[in-house]
Amino acid sequence: MTCAGADIGAQFRYWGMRLPAFILLLAIGLIPACNPFAPALEEGNPFGDLLGDPTTIEGFFTNFRNAYELRDLSLYEPLLDSSFTFVYTDFDAQVDREWGFAQDLESTRRLFQNASGIRLQWNQIITQDALEPDVRERIVRSFNLTVTLEQGDVFRTDGNVNFLLTRADSLSSWRLQRWRDESEL
Repeated sequence: MTCAGADIGAQFRYWGMRLPAFILLLAIGLIPACNPFAPALEEGNPFGDLLGDPTTIEGFFTNFRNAYELRDLSLYEPLLDSSFTFVYTDFDAQVDREWGFAQDLESTRRLFQNASGIRLQWNQIITQDALEPDVRERIVRSFNLTVTLEQGDVFRTDGNVNFLLTRADSLSSWRLQRWRDESEL
């Protein structure tokens, strides 16, 4: 017959040897749930400053700037309407020249590939005309643009863009239908 004290001593020795191992296994099992190197989660959209709301005029301009500064054609292309036209003045010939959607994408792709950095700063909106409220707006806005090429050459220009933005309805994203370049470049 064993006494109760002997059972307690045996149990203590049994758990006493296994308890540190049990605590170690428990701790190892909980470590993956806590990463001290991970940033804390914040409320809201983590890309809120990067991606503008494409259903607002300011959001369109934010996305345009980011497409240029990140030199990312996949961000730029959705900003263009399929009937897009780019218009610029050929000062040597004293005529306006233009190109369409496909040529603009190719020209912009080459610019993005050959630039090591692009900085676009939007300034004040000079005029904003609601041609058809909530679906068609003409905006003239000033800008500063700096393009640094891979070889180190730096080009700076400023001026105005004259954008015609369109969309199907007030819930849709704004698209650039016509861009008249009013810079001195």
